[in-house]
Amino acid sequence: QVQLVESGGGLVQAGGSLRLSCAASERTFRMFVIGWFRQAPGKEREFVGGISYNGGNAIYTDSVKGRFTISRDNPKNTVYLQMNSLKPEDTAVYYCAADSHYSAMILTRSRDYDYWGQGTQVTVSS
Repeated sequence: QVQLVESGGGLVQAGGSLRLSCAASERTFRMFVIGWFRQAPGKEREFVGGISYNGGNAIYTDSVKGRFTISRDNPKNTVYLQMNSLKPEDTAVYYCAADSHYSAMILTRSRDYDYWGQGTQVTVSS
């Protein structure tokens, strides 16, 4: 059982930056693809980006490309989401999730991820 805990959310003005962290309780986390998702009020949860188990590959949804960067520090059992040039439309609860099936690819559907954090609120004011 892997427990994930997000942190780093908050209130920021448009154009600002935040770095979210996702800390895992188990070392097996290092073998898992990690995804970041977000859910805004009244909207479905959407894939933001994901990173391979060794950090060698990352993918992003089009709306955050060039602004968000995902990285991981496996010795620290932590994945990061660096968010720059934030926009009001980035406002949402952000979740990290682990795909524990040793997937060869970074999957983008929430149902492909079986461990989830509790979420952290990001609010971007205009």
